[in-house]
Amino acid sequence: MTQNAPSLSLAVETAAFPIRGSFRISRGAKTQAVVITATLRADDGSAGHGECVPYARYGESVEGVIKAITDLAPAFAAGRLCRDTLQRALPPGAARNALDCALWDLAAKRMGRPAWRLAGLAEPLPVTTAFTLSIDTPVTMGETARAVAGTRPLLKLKLAGDGLDLDRVAAVRQAAPAARLIVDANEGWTIADLSHLPHRFADLGVEMIEQPLPAGQDAALTGIDRPLPIGADESVHGLEGLAELASRYDVINIKLDKTGGLTEALMVKAQAQSLGLRTMIGCMVATSLSMAPALLLAQGADYVDLDGPLLLARDREPGLLYEGALVHPPSSAIWG
Repeated sequence: MTQNAPSLSLAVETAAFPIRGSFRISRGAKTQAVVITATLRADDGSAGHGECVPYARYGESVEGVIKAITDLAPAFAAGRLCRDTLQRALPPGAARNALDCALWDLAAKRMGRPAWRLAGLAEPLPVTTAFTLSIDTPVTMGETARAVAGTRPLLKLKLAGDGLDLDRVAAVRQAAPAARLIVDANEGWTIADLSHLPHRFADLGVEMIEQPLPAGQDAALTGIDRPLPIGADESVHGLEGLAELASRYDVINIKLDKTGGLTEALMVKAQAQSLGLRTMIGCMVATSLSMAPALLLAQGADYVDLDGPLLLARDREPGLLYEGALVHPPSSAIWG
């Protein structure tokens, strides 16, 4: 359905939110999350907000994403852009995500109806999110798991492909015997790792392995013996190529910063399910404003990984309500 496109003013802000400690994956570590917020304001004073996280792995930079967003200011002011036309104006990625989510938020506020209703979805309910343990020594990861096990029933372990991954998983399993475990190699494994680690992980009760190989090596997954489901993250972005990935993966990780917003993410989830793929709704390390629209997607997903604000030293105010691992849908004061 094509929307009417009002004249909108566009503002862009950048902010850095410190991470609690540091966050390390196979590609490196960081101590802060740099987010970009796009605000679209209508003549009646109503405003919609969307947040994104530029990701260097996908060729994005803060400067480049800001430019891609601000270059569209004249088109918004002229009333030439809505959610439908935005899909053609920008490719999937962080810039489109911020603008797409801002348009959903603005529409909800101007119409006085929640975004989930505008999207034709059921009212969202609280969901249980995974809690991520970044790469560290096996001893430290075990200690972290023990400290959070009482309130985090689903743990996601970042792995490195450095010969210590089995020790890391074993240490976490010993420290948190009742926890559900998923692991994420962030493209850090080799074919040799894939030939033996999944069997050992299965014995330790791991449920799923996310993105073991570099995205360009996806073909190696076709037809391999897999004692555990294998998930795609860096290998999947939007709708393009999704059908081909279904022959190589069992699960896909849908992130708004990859799909370019909620609009395409809803289509990706529907197509993935029609292809028999299980779904995981993930995030970058970011604030509650990034998580809020993803909570609409999280309903009925096989895995939810929306713990970004839990990894920060401070969140936006107001922020989402987290009760242990249970995250509640956003109030209209946050988004949608």
